[in-house]
Amino acid sequence: MFDVRETSLKGCLRILPRVRADERGVFIKTFHIEAFQKLGLPTSFAEEYFSVSQKNVLRGLHFQMPPMDHEKMVCCAQGEVMDAVVDLRRSSPTYGAYALFHLKSSEGTMLYIPKGMAHGFYTLSDTALMLYQVTSVYDPDCDAGIRWDSAGIPWEVGAPILSARDQKFAALADFVSPFV
Repeated sequence: MFDVRETSLKGCLRILPRVRADERGVFIKTFHIEAFQKLGLPTSFAEEYFSVSQKNVLRGLHFQMPPMDHEKMVCCAQGEVMDAVVDLRRSSPTYGAYALFHLKSSEGTMLYIPKGMAHGFYTLSDTALMLYQVTSVYDPDCDAGIRWDSAGIPWEVGAPILSARDQKFAALADFVSPFV
């Protein structure tokens, strides 16, 4: 049902669903409780939301601090994005490292992002619809991020469209991680 692949960041997984395509388009199952349980993935999500972004928008790099840190499942439901995950777990051999993923709605690829990792993406298509499921409720006091251009990610963009919030985040080098 799902082809699950490890990434260069321990615990961060690429999940490739079966894509059924015909003359009408595609049909993709993004969740199956028994399959997720068998894979050790979360099956209970506290919140689910989506964002719509125009071309050249960069969102990130976001995460929630403890005690409201969360596991996250993301996928691109329309369009395509360059997705990035950065390991912020101090004891991890890949602390500070990033992994990049090209997510396209036609492929349905999902990412499982464990606690202690920052997430962001850059919109490649005219618009992109991103879906998120998280295992804890959003808490503005625990909302955090690191600056998009401070982790060495080759975004291949000079001047992305950023929110005021994302522009104010500290650089990775200045971030004191609470994640073990």
